[in-house]
Amino acid sequence: MAESGAVQPGWNPRFHEDLVGLDPYDPEARAFAAHLDRMERTGPTFTVEACLDQVSDFADSSSRAGGLRYWVSALIAALIVLGVIVTAWQIVTHAIAFLAG
Repeated sequence: MAESGAVQPGWNPRFHEDLVGLDPYDPEARAFAAHLDRMERTGPTFTVEACLDQVSDFADSSSRAGGLRYWVSALIAALIVLGVIVTAWQIVTHAIAFLAG
């Protein structure tokens, strides 16, 4: 098959740099290339965008997991949401008490 020069959907330059010899159309090879991209991603982790990207990575990886790993990640997500709700409730009650007194 000749190269047409157009970038294919799902094409990753790693197949010409790091993963030479692997089939770029193999789903397992594509998943491994995506894994390498996630592992080598650098940048500031203290920004809101970086935090959201990390939450997105967690959600993507937990949706790919199965069995016990899925339920543990669901429990972690539920605990995070519960912590946010409790913290917000604490802030609201303290603000109301401050304004009332």
